[in-house]
Parts: sequence; C-alpha cells; structure tokens
Amino acid sequence: MSVFRYEPWNLHRQLQNEINRVLETSLAGSSDEDSSSVVTSHWTPAVDIKEEKDRFVLYADIPGVDPAQISITMDNGVLTVQGERVAEEDQERDAFKRMERARGTFYRRFSLPDTADPERISARGSHGVLQIVIPKQEKLQPRRINVEV
Repeated sequence: MSVFRYEPWNLHRQLQNEINRVLETSLAGSSDEDSSSVVTSHWTPAVDIKEEKDRFVLYADIPGVDPAQISITMDNGVLTVQGERVAEEDQERDAFKRMERARGTFYRRFSLPDTADPERISARGSHGVLQIVIPKQEKLQPRRINVEV
C-alpha cells in the first residue's frame, strides 16, 4: 500500500484554474480556441519572474529534470515551458512509505509584453533551477516623416 500526502488546497486550485479557463474561453467568445490550452500537467513548477531595466528573468524550480529535456518555445508572444520528471525505474513503488515529489509532465505558458525580444531569449539550467532570460527590445525612436509639397 502506498501512502500519499493529501493536499486539499491542490484540488481547490485545480478546480479554480479549470473554472477560470472555461470562463475566459466563454467570455472571449472565441471559436478557434488554442488547442494547447487543453494540455494537462501532472505538476506545476514554482516560478519567479523578475523585471530588470533591460530584461526579464524567469526562474523555475525543476529539480530532478534534465535541462536538456526541457522544451522552451516562443510563439505569438507566448513563452511555453514544458518537460517531464520521470520516476526512477529501478525503485519499487511499494518500498516507499511516503511519496510527495510530483512526477510526470509539466507545462507552463507566459504571455510576454511587446517589449520582449523573442530573437534573443536564452535559457540555462543549474542545480534544479531553470533560468530564462528575455531581453527587452531597444526602444524605437519616433521618426519624423516629411510631407512633400
């Protein structure tokens, strides 16, 4: 018999997220719903986002996940981070008295502001923390256009 930690607020959070997703979809009245919103995750990594003068920095806690196995994509102003934490195959589940660490796929999406430069995004993983650096675009100066007479 396996012992699992009961977290009632996790179920509440999942229900609230699902309700919000349904309401956002119905209020937007969009018939061409983004199919990626139906992707399910087994767990959600904690994320910190910091804005600096010339960049945004995203830190995600992903211990036990090989950084080379993480997929990061940028499309239409949305940054997507996904991957999977796999269970060790050589360990028997019955041998555990308690299992609290989540396993399986994770999937996070972030809408980026117009100031983000998608061409220069970089990422690196170290000690279980994924760091994604999103540089800001240099401000464009208004250009004066002369009217010919």
